[in-house]
Amino acid sequence: MTDMPATTEDPVVRERHGRTEVVRLNRERARNAIDGSTTKALDAVFDELTDDPEVWAVVLTGTGDRAFCAGMDLKAFASGQAGEIMSKNGFGGIAARKFPKPLIAAVNGAALAGGCELVLSCDLVVAAEHAVFGIPEVKRGLVAAGGGLIRLERVIPRNIALELALTGESIDAERARQLGLVNRVVPADQVLTEALALADRICENAPLAVRTSKEIMRRARDLPEAEAWKMNNELTVPIFTSKDAIEGAVAFAERRQPVWQGA
Repeated sequence: MTDMPATTEDPVVRERHGRTEVVRLNRERARNAIDGSTTKALDAVFDELTDDPEVWAVVLTGTGDRAFCAGMDLKAFASGQAGEIMSKNGFGGIAARKFPKPLIAAVNGAALAGGCELVLSCDLVVAAEHAVFGIPEVKRGLVAAGGGLIRLERVIPRNIALELALTGESIDAERARQLGLVNRVVPADQVLTEALALADRICENAPLAVRTSKEIMRRARDLPEAEAWKMNNELTVPIFTSKDAIEGAVAFAERRQPVWQGA
């Protein structure tokens, strides 16, 4: 694995590792905060990745070791970029996006305000030991409008989520892991490696089945159980009749690794 080339001109850089695409916020001097150009770049990248059949998982991370993302670039906001920072897909072009593939946050540093909301938009989270998480918008006269006030209490206990939202205080990586916000906490120099290893384990599985599993769990969360069962049955029927389902059974019988087609 090699570091991806980063230039001051590119707010977002990317690199392919097998079936996994690494997307890196590349504004280290601004603590990887999101301005209008970053949102535009992320929107374009995730539109492309949604339709790329060669990408089965995505890792989102930041440049450097200080911050995963410090949230909205307040200087850009004050200069009138608010409308560009929020796209039709939400904050940073990600927060309100229904991205169909597994999305893993490799949190290399502070994930605050919109940065924490980007983490909450991801499916799995690997955090560096020194990472911190919080939604401190109230300290700046703002609110966590990029999904933090919606999603945080779905992930951690409501009273803790309220405390973070109303005080603007943050929690460290280990506390975030204990609360269920983070899957793994690792040394800083291992955070991307661990995230890629997790992506690799996901990519060993049938991509259509993986994406459908994610979709069912996402939608079932907001449905009464009877409706969730109906949705579950509708989405799983095509899986059991797919080419990959047959391949999985045949590969098991032949004691070999399956060759997935994504169909």
